[in-house]
Amino acid sequence: MQLSQVFLLAFGLLAALGTATAQEKPQAARMQAGVPVVVAAVTAQDVPVWLRGIGQVKPQQSVEIRPQVDGLLQQVLVREGDMVQAGQLLATLDDRAIKAALAQAQAQRAVAEAKLNVAKRDLKRYQNLSQSQAISAQQKDQQQATVQQLQAELQSVEAQINAQQVQLSFTQIHAPIAGQVGIRNVDAGNYVRPSDTQGLFSVVQLDPISVEMALPQAQLPQLQQLMQQVRQQQAVPVEAFVRDGGDKLASGSLVVVDNKVSSGSGTIRIKADFANPTQALWPAQTVVVALRSKLLPQALTIPVKALQQGPQGAFVWRIDGDKATVQPVQVLETTETVIVVSGVSAGQQVVVDGQSRLRPGATVVIKTAVEQAQANKTRKEAKQAAAEHAA
Repeated sequence: MQLSQVFLLAFGLLAALGTATAQEKPQAARMQAGVPVVVAAVTAQDVPVWLRGIGQVKPQQSVEIRPQVDGLLQQVLVREGDMVQAGQLLATLDDRAIKAALAQAQAQRAVAEAKLNVAKRDLKRYQNLSQSQAISAQQKDQQQATVQQLQAELQSVEAQINAQQVQLSFTQIHAPIAGQVGIRNVDAGNYVRPSDTQGLFSVVQLDPISVEMALPQAQLPQLQQLMQQVRQQQAVPVEAFVRDGGDKLASGSLVVVDNKVSSGSGTIRIKADFANPTQALWPAQTVVVALRSKLLPQALTIPVKALQQGPQGAFVWRIDGDKATVQPVQVLETTETVIVVSGVSAGQQVVVDGQSRLRPGATVVIKTAVEQAQANKTRKEAKQAAAEHAA
């Protein structure tokens, strides 16, 4: 073999060896780098526990405005949707017939008062004459009876006047409560009666407002404890949401737990009051209600994504240094955002993303959630590109 051939063969072997070494280095580096994971710390915090259910918004006061006397509806002084105050004039009825009857009764009172005054003067004279025995005692007694009869007639006329004044007051309809005027059912110019099927319109109080919800009777012991807090003037928070997981509409407090369980549904009703200045809650609206049943002080919590389930029960991946360890836990309470557990300590780090690639004792590389999301996106794009190339 010539010297040049030996030189080329040696050069080829060195090149092959370099290529193999270059291919092994990334694999070794990846093995040494470990599994990328996102972690979160076990936190000790106060955790509220909520009872949730579907509730319905109900006004604390709702009044159907109706006439109390027969008559022609002259004026409706408020518009549909207006906010009115208690005592505000809402509508008027034709009052001419009632005023005429009142004037007649007042005239009858004047006549009765005149007769009574004459009878009283006669009685006084009779009493003086009776003392001197100028008249008989029977005449004096008869005059006394006449005075009493005229007094009764005057009282009867006074009662008629009072009745007519009450009837006259009914021709002006005032708002019994503060609230919003509803859609009008009757226009001015119609003849209305108290017996009409529909009232003129309604007035509904919007602020404050109430929400009622039914809960299973199994939760009665908790509700009884909450009612004791209410009796002791301790506020029990209640929140209303547009839907489960949706925006919060308002915050209020528990007012009362019903005094019986419904025999038909096996549920018990509760009622909460809400300040409603922006009218976020509307009468007859269906909302999701959350009632705070208790508060767990300084409970150990982990994110919901950290909890794993295995053959032996619930566990989390705990990080010790740069190693992953299986840590069994007991779930005490679950909320939408965190899980209350025992079996871990505050400050320990648990894995919330990347668990699928972990094994006990595996080396990990801690990344932020943003970094992990970017890495996942890159892997997904690489897989798609490989699939397209293979196709």
